[in-house]
Amino acid sequence: MSRRTGTNAPHEIVERALELSRADGCVVIAEERSSANLRWAGNALTTNGVTRGRSLTVVATVDGGQGTASGVVSRSAVTAAELEPLVREAEAAAREAGPAEDAGPLVSGAAPSPHFADAPAETSSAVFETFAPALGEAFKRAGDGGRELYGFAYHEVVSSYLGTSTGLRLRHDQPTGTLELNAKSPDRTRSAWAGLATRDFADADPLAMDAELATRLGWAARRIELPAGRYETLLPPSAVADLLVYQQWSAAARDAVEGRTVFSRPGGGTLVGSKLAELPLTLRSDPGAPGLECAPFVLAHASGDDASVFDNGLPLEPTDWVSDGELRRLVTTRHSAGLTGLPVAPGIDNLIMDGGGSRSLAEMVAGTERGLLLTCLWYIREVDPATLLLTGLTRDGVYLIENGEVVGEVNNFRFNESPVDLLSRAVEAGRTERTLPREWSDYFTRAAMPALRIPDFNMSSVSAGV
Repeated sequence: MSRRTGTNAPHEIVERALELSRADGCVVIAEERSSANLRWAGNALTTNGVTRGRSLTVVATVDGGQGTASGVVSRSAVTAAELEPLVREAEAAAREAGPAEDAGPLVSGAAPSPHFADAPAETSSAVFETFAPALGEAFKRAGDGGRELYGFAYHEVVSSYLGTSTGLRLRHDQPTGTLELNAKSPDRTRSAWAGLATRDFADADPLAMDAELATRLGWAARRIELPAGRYETLLPPSAVADLLVYQQWSAAARDAVEGRTVFSRPGGGTLVGSKLAELPLTLRSDPGAPGLECAPFVLAHASGDDASVFDNGLPLEPTDWVSDGELRRLVTTRHSAGLTGLPVAPGIDNLIMDGGGSRSLAEMVAGTERGLLLTCLWYIREVDPATLLLTGLTRDGVYLIENGEVVGEVNNFRFNESPVDLLSRAVEAGRTERTLPREWSDYFTRAAMPALRIPDFNMSSVSAGV
C-alpha cells in the first residue's frame, strides 16, 4: 500500500489528536471504512453500491485526588480541522466525571505496527469480480428450475489505527464479507436459506448454494403438520453459532461473580472449573485462526463489564473458554480480573467450537431414525439471564427425518432453550466448519461450529410463517 500524505490521513489524525491532548492520558482510535454491496430479487440484480466513512474516538484520562476519571467522545467524518474541539470535549467529559471504576495504567510496551502510517485498506466492487458472473449463472439455473433467488452480498474493510500517550501505535485491517441467499417457490409458500461468511468472496460459490436450496425446496413439496413438543433435533452450524455467540456475550466474569448469570455458582463465585458438557467440546477464540482472523489487540470504544477503555492495545492470545466440556474462562478486563480473581481474558472477535466429530450434517441426517432438521433461527431473545433461557423462532425450513431420509417440511416452531443446557444434553457433534450466524450477522460473522444433535429440543409452540 502507498503512504497517504496530508493532514487528513488517519495516522496523522491520530498523531495530531495526541499532540493536542492536555489530559494526563489519551487514547485515540481512528477507523476508516469502505464497503461494497450487491442486492438481488426475483433472479435479477436490483442495486449495488460502494460507501466510505471515518470515525474517531478520543479517550481522555485525568488523574485526581479520588482516582482517575475518563471521558470518551466518538464522532463520524472527523477532519483535521474538527480535531481540537473533539479532544477538548473528551477532556471536559473526563474532568466532569467521577473516578472511573475500571481505571488503570494505559497499556504500553507493544512494538508499533509496521504499516501504521500506510493508507487504509479499501474494498470496491472488484471484490465481486468472479462472484458476480457465477451469481448470474445461478439466476439462470434457478429460473429454469422454477425458483426465485433473493439476497445480498456485502463486503467491508475497516482499518483501525490506535495511538496512545504511552506510545502505542497499532493498526489492524479487518475484511468482513457476508452472503445470504434465499430461494422461494413462485407462489412464495416455500422458502429456503443459505448463508456464508467470507473474507474476500474467493470461496463464495452461489451455484453450490443454489443446488442446496433446490434440494430443500424439493423437500418442502410435502408438508407435514407437527404439534409442539420435544424432538430429537439436528442444529446446523449456523443455528449453533447463533446460540453460542449469545452465550459468549453473556459470559462476563463480573456479572457471574455478582450472581447475575448462568455462570454464577449458587452461594457465590463462578462455575469456572465446572463440567458443562459430557461431549469433549472446546469453545475457543483465536485472533489468528485461519479464515477467521481478527484484531490481535483490544479495541475498546467504551467501558463496561466486558470491556475497558484503559485496556486499549492489550495483546489478545488464543483463549479456551470451554475445554473438554469444562468451563475454563469467563470474559474479563484487567479490572474485572482483579475483582474476580480470574485470569485476564478479554473478548475476541471470533468463536470456534470443536466437538471431536467428523460427520457432515448430511451424514448425521443419514444416521437419524426420526427427528427434525433445522435451517436457522431468528428473533432470538433472552427470557431469563439466571439460566440464559432464550426464546426464538425457526425459519426457512424445518424438515422431518425418518429412517435417515428427509421426508418433508414441517411447520415452524417457537423454541425455549438455554445454550448452556443444550451443551449438557448434546449427544453428538459433527465436524466443525465455518458458518454465518444468521441472527447476529450484522454484529458477529467470524464463527466455526459443528452441527449438534439434541435428543429433546424444546419446541414450545407452533409458529406460523415460512
